[in-house]
Amino acid sequence: MTQAPTPTADSVRRLARTLLQKAGTSTTSTDPAAPEVRPVDAGGGHSTWWVGTRHVLRLATDRDASLRRRREMRLRDLVRPHLPVAVPSAVAHGEWAPGLTCTLDTRIPGGTADEHDVSAVGEDDLAGLLAGLRQVPVRQAEALGVPRLAPRSLEALRRMAVHAAETLGKADEFDPARLAQLTAPAAAQLTAQHGTAVLVHHALRGEHVMVSGDGRVRGVLDWTDAVVGDPAEDIAGLAVAVGAPPAVRAATLAGYGARTCLRGLWLARCETVVRLADRLQGRGDTPLPLLRTQLRRAWEAILMERVADVR
Repeated sequence: MTQAPTPTADSVRRLARTLLQKAGTSTTSTDPAAPEVRPVDAGGGHSTWWVGTRHVLRLATDRDASLRRRREMRLRDLVRPHLPVAVPSAVAHGEWAPGLTCTLDTRIPGGTADEHDVSAVGEDDLAGLLAGLRQVPVRQAEALGVPRLAPRSLEALRRMAVHAAETLGKADEFDPARLAQLTAPAAAQLTAQHGTAVLVHHALRGEHVMVSGDGRVRGVLDWTDAVVGDPAEDIAGLAVAVGAPPAVRAATLAGYGARTCLRGLWLARCETVVRLADRLQGRGDTPLPLLRTQLRRAWEAILMERVADVR
């Protein structure tokens, strides 16, 4: 497989200028530094770049990512009419290297859920997001190439979390006794119900949920990991992104029952325990402060745990 070239500011600027001209939005500036470009991520790959103040340039780094980006453009058009929040639009696309796609997307204003708390009205936005995803025709999504993914075993994840919690307990990061709330019989009660598969974003992390300063949810980014599958996965993602109480309240407003909400909550809780333990043992490179924040959000108490009967 041919290795993708390393993008530079100059090469990205030339590419962005070409795509802006293709989209008919190019400026007439003769400044060789125009348009202004800067990498979004702080890492070394720089596959995502800000272009001016209104656009984002995304570079696929391999053939698989190229396929998912092409599928994403069609999927966003499918989901957009069903959602109350914004979904980026591709104003131009092409190849930035042989076989590797690039898309110039509209930029959704606001910060991320990692930067802003979601307000009560923002919870309504999240409820509309979850309800809208249920309305997207599954057959049409699959016709675009969106894969179907079987539900995860909560019991298998629980066992992994019990082991990981011992590691966190020794490091004074987490009280392992808290996992006793989820017993094996309880995990068995929270299996995914047959026939409930919907379109799932499957990457509702804080960085992908755009929130304005007043706490409204303005949009959702990066649909490349979307699947047809377990709706509890998106509830789990929101629990990590915005906190357990807002996530469960939004899911309840969207029409999900206690079983699905609690399944999503415990998927998030177990996974955050496992991910933090892995990081402490040298696996992965996610910043520790972010993993600790995600663990805290997922383990926030909710009223449903005390009153719900999921039998």
